Amino acid sequence: MSSNPYENEPGYESARSAEDKKNIKNYVAKIRHETLRISIITRLEGYLGICTDGTVTEPPPLFPQPRSEFDEDNEEPNLAFEPFKDLCKRRFLWYYDSYLLSIDAAEKQHALGEAFKIMPFEGGSNTMSGTFNYPELRRRLFFIRQVLDDEAARWAVEGQSLVDMDASMVSHLQRQFEQLIEAYKRNDMVNLDIDLAVPGNPFVWDLTYFGRPMTQLDGGMFKIKMSISPRFPDEQPRVTFETPLFHHRIAKDGTLCYFPKRNDDLQSHVDAIIEAIEEEHPPYDPRTLVNPEASKLFWGSETDKKSYNRQLRKAVQRSMD
Repeated sequence: MSSNPYENEPGYESARSAEDKKNIKNYVAKIRHETLRISIITRLEGYLGICTDGTVTEPPPLFPQPRSEFDEDNEEPNLAFEPFKDLCKRRFLWYYDSYLLSIDAAEKQHALGEAFKIMPFEGGSNTMSGTFNYPELRRRLFFIRQVLDDEAARWAVEGQSLVDMDASMVSHLQRQFEQLIEAYKRNDMVNLDIDLAVPGNPFVWDLTYFGRPMTQLDGGMFKIKMSISPRFPDEQPRVTFETPLFHHRIAKDGTLCYFPKRNDDLQSHVDAIIEAIEEEHPPYDPRTLVNPEASKLFWGSETDKKSYNRQLRKAVQRSMD
């Protein structure tokens, strides 16, 4: 398979004419638009219950209504198994800036309402027709991001309802929270404070990380928020740096890209958070390119890397202001 989608069409594997070169550009342009629209935006709108009129369907309740013994069918509903639903949400947050940059660049090349060019191999039902509408895609991206932020905020409210019910999950999270505090008190290599954002509610953790001496983060103090879903581990925590930090693993809005060794263990999550920001010579991993500006410098030339380090150190210094 070629990285050029035009060349993957039967009979066009070696197309090199001037007309083909023009078609290649037009074909890639409409694939980019439709990938954003269908694979990213429409998919997330479906997961989040966003309707075409801009309203948002109420999410299913944390506690479904019990079924009556007199119901004709006492079986539980056969819910669709969607293992990638939460993964897609987290990936959206990681690559949100990249989506917006892609729209900004493409919008300069394609006017609102410009029709897609039809390729010579398209016809009948095998035709990708449509028009460019990048302002609308941007608006929908903004709204998806707002709904995702609202969803994470709702976790704290749902978590409080579990606290009020004295649910077993609350004691489980509280125990992990207390064990982590003790573990990091004994860890001489990492200076980390862990608190609950709301006393008694273990669904939002406030982490304060102090940069390790003799590293790029030396002298810095960083506030980190970890929101935990009542459906954990089916829904993974969302981690945000509330202290701005120019870092290739942290998006401009503070969203951190990290990979816990165990998805169901919160200590593994906290360990992975620290590893993600401390690792100074990681192997290249395209999944971690969540901050386009910082990543370009970090993985660029020696001059680029020096510029990255300067901006990182300035951010560390500002963290103590």
